[in-house]
Amino acid sequence: MFKSSRRERLRSLPLPEEWKRIIERNVRIYRRLSPDDQQELLGHTQVLLAEKHFEGCGGLELTDEIRVTIAAQASVLLLHRETDYYPRLTSILVYPAAYVVSGERPIGGGLWEDGEESLLGHTSRNLRALVIAWDDVLRGALVVDDGENVALHEFAHQLDFEDRAVDGTPLLESWQYASWARVLSDEFETLQRDVDDDSPTLIDSYGAKNPAEFFAVVTELFFERPVELRQRHPALYEELRSFYRQDPATWNG
Repeated sequence: MFKSSRRERLRSLPLPEEWKRIIERNVRIYRRLSPDDQQELLGHTQVLLAEKHFEGCGGLELTDEIRVTIAAQASVLLLHRETDYYPRLTSILVYPAAYVVSGERPIGGGLWEDGEESLLGHTSRNLRALVIAWDDVLRGALVVDDGENVALHEFAHQLDFEDRAVDGTPLLESWQYASWARVLSDEFETLQRDVDDDSPTLIDSYGAKNPAEFFAVVTELFFERPVELRQRHPALYEELRSFYRQDPATWNG
């Protein structure tokens, strides 16, 4: 009850004008929302900024612009839904640009290799943190029609983790599970076949890696290229519309 009351108080506070200007300037999706949805997003942003620890890495000096831009994009995924504000996430680590990680990685055929890999974002169920590259966060926030948004992608993973599984299925209403499993399994298998056949796809081929990546990739498309997704994958669009309780294909702009 204390947590709920504190969050309600945070949502009711007016966002500092400078923070609101940052959102209006950087987060283009915000401009497409209705006034009511804009107000809800500002409230969610207040809560995320208060509850999550942000840290600059790789020499990045953390600023309000960075924190607010990331939190506002994360808030897009929370509109219209009961939320516990990414409960498995504690810290958001921000690099200035793509960062390099070392370790083993799969190369196919059950084989693994040691090496370095350049990443724009990463999170995992047990990490309790989300790592992200600021330059790509900003680019994704400013360009809203290319289907690529690293912030939406990584925070979608956090939604997937809420049921403690990493399977591309977030917490749903009980009546949603059957159709979600049927539609997303069919769409995932179709994408895998298309990628294997080198057929052109609207959905990025990275989504064929596994169901978790598929959910994150189609979340990017849902918010950034919703009209095309609805036209070419209507059943998939409907599942996402039902889960997110939003219909971005009808937004202005």
